[in-house]
Amino acid sequence: MWSISGGRARCARAGFRRRRTARPDRVRPATLRQPKYGKLLGLCGRGARVKVCIVGAGAIGGVLGAKLAAAGHEVCLLARGEHLAAIRGKGLSLKDAEGVRTLKLPAAEAPGDLGPQDAVFIALKAYAIGPMLPRLAPLLAPDTAVVTAINGIPWWYFAREGGPFDGSPIECLDPDGAMLRALDPKHLLGCVVHAAGEVIAPGVVHHTAGRDFVLGEIDGSTTPRLQAIAGALEAAGLHAPVSRRIRDDIWMKLIGNTSFNPVAALTGALMSEINANPGLVELIRRMMIEAMQVAAALGARISVTVEERLGLSRKLGAAKISMLQDLERGRPLEIDAIVGAVAELGRRAGVPTPTIDGIEALVRERVLHRAAPGATAAPARAAASH
Repeated sequence: MWSISGGRARCARAGFRRRRTARPDRVRPATLRQPKYGKLLGLCGRGARVKVCIVGAGAIGGVLGAKLAAAGHEVCLLARGEHLAAIRGKGLSLKDAEGVRTLKLPAAEAPGDLGPQDAVFIALKAYAIGPMLPRLAPLLAPDTAVVTAINGIPWWYFAREGGPFDGSPIECLDPDGAMLRALDPKHLLGCVVHAAGEVIAPGVVHHTAGRDFVLGEIDGSTTPRLQAIAGALEAAGLHAPVSRRIRDDIWMKLIGNTSFNPVAALTGALMSEINANPGLVELIRRMMIEAMQVAAALGARISVTVEERLGLSRKLGAAKISMLQDLERGRPLEIDAIVGAVAELGRRAGVPTPTIDGIEALVRERVLHRAAPGATAAPARAAASH
C-alpha cells in the first residue's frame, strides 16, 4: 500500500531543538511533487488521497482532521455528544491564524460506521484509550497505520523496543496487558505533539499554538508508511519531523509534563506564575532531574539540560496547563500516563523518584477533594499545549 514519491526533501523543524543542526536520529519526510500541497499522488497505493480517521476529534484531533481534510485527504471523525451532533449538522469549523473555515466531514460515534482506513490517529486522553482499542477493528486493514498522538508514556512503550523489558506492559496503564493484546503493535506509529488547541464550542476547534507532530516507528525503522504520513502532515501545513528514536522525543516532552502538570493542578497556578516562584521552580527542577535519570536508565537520550528544558517551558508564558484545566472542569486527570508511569518505570529501572512519588500522592488526593464541576472554577485563561 505505502509508497513514496521522490524529489528533494523538505526540512521540518523539530519540537525541542537547541540549534538547527543535523541530527542522526531524524530523517526528512518525502517532498510532495504536487504544487501548493495538492493531492498526494503516489503516497498511497489506493490513489491520490490518504484515507484517515481521527479517533477523538476534540482539540488536537479536530485540528489534525480539519487541516488534513483541507489539504485534500479523505478524512472521517470519531466523536460523541454535542460535539458530534454539531459536526454532523454544520460541519467541523477550524479557527486559526488564517481565519475560520468549515468542512463537512463524515462523523460517527461507532468505528463500525466508517470502514477500513489507511491511517488512524488516536487523539484521546490516556484513560480513554483502553476501552477504545478493541473497538478499532472495523477501521483496520492489514497495513493500516495507527498513530498515537497522545500525552505521556504510551501503553506500548516496551512493544518492539528491543531492551530487557521488551513486550512488557506498563502496569499502571495496562495492568493485565489487555491493551497490548487489543492492537497488534505492527500497526503502531509513535507521535509526540507540540501543538495546542481548544474546543471553543461544539463543532468548533481553535488551533492556538504550535504545529509540530514528531513521528516515529516504534522499532526505530524508517518505512514508506512513516514517510507517507509525515508527508501528508507537511502538506497540511504542519511540521512532521521523522524520528528514529521516538522514545527520546516522548521523554523530551514528558520531562516537562510530569513536573509542571501536577504542580499546576495542586497550586492552580499558570505556567508563568509557577516560573515566577523560586520554590516551585526548585521543586520542578528536582522532578525533572529524577525523570531524566529514569529516561537514561531505560536507554533514552536527552539532548537538553534541566536549565534548557526549564527555559523551553518559560516560552509558554501565561498558559493554563491541561491537568489544571481538567481538574477545574471535573474531568479525569492523566495522572497515570504523565506521572505514575514515570514513577513505575523508575522502580523497574532501580532509579529512586522520591519527589515525583510525593507529588503523585498529593495530586491523586487533590482529585478526591475537588469541588463539583463549575462550582469554584477560575475564570478561563490561555490554554496550554495538548
